[in-house]
Amino acid sequence: MPELPEVETVKRGLSPAMEGARIERLELRRGDLRFPFPENFEDQVSGRTIIGLGRRAKYLLIDLDSGKTIISHLGMSGSFRIEQGPPVSQTPGDFRCERSKDEKHDHAIFHLEGKGGERRVIYNDPRRFGFMDIADRSELQNNPFLFGLGPEPTGNELSATYLAERFAGKAQPLKGALLDQKNVAGLGNIYVCEALWRAHLMPARAAGTLVTKTGKPKEQLSLLVASIRSVIADAIKAGGSSLRDHIQTDGSLGYFQHSFSVYDRESLPCRTPGCGGTVSRIVQAGRSTFYCPDCQK
Repeated sequence: MPELPEVETVKRGLSPAMEGARIERLELRRGDLRFPFPENFEDQVSGRTIIGLGRRAKYLLIDLDSGKTIISHLGMSGSFRIEQGPPVSQTPGDFRCERSKDEKHDHAIFHLEGKGGERRVIYNDPRRFGFMDIADRSELQNNPFLFGLGPEPTGNELSATYLAERFAGKAQPLKGALLDQKNVAGLGNIYVCEALWRAHLMPARAAGTLVTKTGKPKEQLSLLVASIRSVIADAIKAGGSSLRDHIQTDGSLGYFQHSFSVYDRESLPCRTPGCGGTVSRIVQAGRSTFYCPDCQK
């Protein structure tokens, strides 16, 4: 499933084509994806101007001049494709394996008119695990998909002091605590593994061990916050990780997977200088966890 850096890359790729454009028509080719499309979705969207694109956690947000916001989740295999004028196709996002461009999986088509002329932005999703919703922008924080999300890993709200408050007294494994979207929004399996490696912390370690008896963050927790920020920044800069289905709107692939230090590197040498250890894999809550047992404690 695309994680925060991939969705951020998609947002940045779509912005030039969508921001400021008028949605002449929204074409839905089926009644549902993972969930049914919102009632009267086409009527609520058609004729509106897109005033901006945003992102919250792993959700793409499309703001309309009506005060409404389209909330889109890519699921396992969803992607947006830009077609403009003659058949010039772009697919924002980055993936090692190419995203589908098979028209039979084109489920929602935004017919746009803007400064660059007519264009189509097409949502394609072979597995149909993605979905779209629409809500009043002023009430986004109460939307069922966005309600209760923790701070963004790229924002100032994420700090060692904040995590200390969330982790104090918790026996939950550190990886599970970081994957909990109520603690930090947008982190997924890949980048949690990478951040924990950078911070030299064992994924199975109890989250509460990073907090003092008085509730203060230990130095290791400060290092973890810095590691989260750096791995997310590096992944966004690289255009995301091209695992299975992720692809950019221009059709190019993401290359952060070439920088993985532990993820998907079982039995390979640890990349920590002077470590000499070997990457191992365990399963936590049904997901593969990659780590170095020598330098992560």
